[in-house]
Amino acid sequence: MAVSISIETPLQDDVRGLVAQLNDHLLPLSPLEFQFKMTVEQMAEPHTTLFVARDEAGKAVGMGALKAHSAELGEVKRMFTDPQARGQRVGSALLQAIVALAREKNLPMLMLETGTGDGMAEAHRLYTRSGFKPRGPFLDYPDSEWSAFFELPLQTEQPA
Repeated sequence: MAVSISIETPLQDDVRGLVAQLNDHLLPLSPLEFQFKMTVEQMAEPHTTLFVARDEAGKAVGMGALKAHSAELGEVKRMFTDPQARGQRVGSALLQAIVALAREKNLPMLMLETGTGDGMAEAHRLYTRSGFKPRGPFLDYPDSEWSAFFELPLQTEQPA
């Protein structure tokens, strides 16, 4: 399946549908207090950039966002691929777009929080294959058995 990746507003019905699918997927995996979701309205705020993957017919089949917390830290948020499109490297293409934008913004560090358990094994593989390394909690995320944390230092050119 060929997909196109572009920056889009989350305030679209098909993107809202992806967010609902992601929330439904996460619901049974951990207690609600350990699910750190963003609404589409939060995803539309200026410090967050949403990438949407679309198939040849224009259907939204995946999404992922870069949230810039500061000039020093970006966070990967709301990564999701429609189950019908899984195994076709949609998540990898989305993550590559997020990493590229973080580099373009000269962010020295990219981090993420994700769940644990069998329902998150594919996500963990995607992140580790993309160079992310496990780390401890960051920002205001609590340290718990329900969360896994990853980081990817981004190489920035040092002045001579």
